[in-house]
Order: sequence, then structure tokens, then C-alpha cells
Amino acid sequence: MAIRITAIRLTGGEGHEHISRLWWINPATGKADDNTRAKIVSWIEDENGKAFVEDGNGNRADVGVVTPSTGPKYLRTHANGRWTDNLLALPRK
Repeated sequence: MAIRITAIRLTGGEGHEHISRLWWINPATGKADDNTRAKIVSWIEDENGKAFVEDGNGNRADVGVVTPSTGPKYLRTHANGRWTDNLLALPRK
């Protein structure tokens, strides 16, 4: 299953590590929901979940887990072989 991330909530700052909640939709089923960052990280790592973002032109960037040297894991988009800021460009809730 792959989900498309549609919105984010930031807590305590403006960077990727401050994304605390993510809203998503499963394009295959139409199911929509929201989860904490920790839940999405766990789903990607432990259940082989796939997540992505898509811009208005249909360009897609996959969501990956970043493991910093200190602090909790966080999410960031990865496209064309490099980390990108597509998650931070999503609407905020």
C-alpha cells in the first residue's frame, strides 16, 4: 500500500524534524486519515509502507525516514537521488 501525504502539522519549529502529524490518502481505496510522525516512521520501517507527495503537475517524490545522530527519526522527501523539501511545501493544519 502507498499513501499520498496531503498536509502536515509542525510543532516547535519549521524544519522537517518538527513535523509532528501528517494527513494522508490512500489513492487505491480513497481512505483518508492522519497519524503522528512516529506512527508513519514505524509503518515505513516495520511494515514496508510506502508514502509519497505529489505536486500540482503530478510530479512525485517518495517519503523516506531520516535517522539523525541525535534526536528522533523524522520524515523527508527524496527525489532524483537527493533529499528535498516537498513535505514542507504541503498545506499546514
